[in-house]
Amino acid sequence: MRSGHLVRGVLADIVKILNPHIPRASREAQLLLMHHLKKDELWLISNQQTEVSNIDALYELVYRRVQNEPLEYITNSVSFYSEEFFIDKGALIPRPETELLIDEVIKNCPNLDAPVRFVEVGVGSGIISIILAKHFKNAKFIAVDISQDAINIARKNLKSFKLEDRVELRLGSLLDGVDEEIDYLVSNPPYIAQDEKLEINLSYEPQNALFGGEIGDEIIKNLLDEALRRQINFFTCEIGYDQKDKIQIYLKDTSFKSLEFYNDYSKFDRGFTLKI
Repeated sequence: MRSGHLVRGVLADIVKILNPHIPRASREAQLLLMHHLKKDELWLISNQQTEVSNIDALYELVYRRVQNEPLEYITNSVSFYSEEFFIDKGALIPRPETELLIDEVIKNCPNLDAPVRFVEVGVGSGIISIILAKHFKNAKFIAVDISQDAINIARKNLKSFKLEDRVELRLGSLLDGVDEEIDYLVSNPPYIAQDEKLEINLSYEPQNALFGGEIGDEIIKNLLDEALRRQINFFTCEIGYDQKDKIQIYLKDTSFKSLEFYNDYSKFDRGFTLKI
């Protein structure tokens, strides 16, 4: 236990603990304290002399962060496309680059009133289907994941956004069990090679959402096969920075209308849209 548990002193103490381990120690100290107190930043600024209760529980959160557990799992909150989502260890933490996938879908399907049937493979926390459902008001969604934990997290987010009636969650692998006609296939699949060494913080995230097979692009190729076989109009997919050439080679003897790649914020290849 520490004496004098006022907001100002507790913040300074947390920053001191985090500093050797975390680049944004000051900001993360604020976020951890806000989460613990269930207060916003304005309250924190205005109540520097307020006593912090249940201090031991707060420092348990701090030391979890010192061990490189992602902040998002500790606070059960993640921001994506200007919305806040529930997140937990059963689902991959959304990355800012995946917002570009949303932009690509909207670019390729500009009629937001169209009664499109989307299928998302690898729903994770549900962020992609939810954001798309907010844009495409007349669309229906089937969202598939191999993980029951991910399905449970996505269901919680769907309930928060009141979208349970428009996004149907299904437990399964790829498009197994999706017999309906699909207008638009979308996926942020696992695409890391099995032997690639990851940063320690990624060890907290579900490995089946990270590793795409021995080479890394196996799931992407399976989805390409399905998209071509079923003549799905559009397929937008996130990829690894070094997978563009492999995908082009894989598709060179197939028939489709167009294949367009897009870059992330660092100008690396990040995804593609296949029009069939």
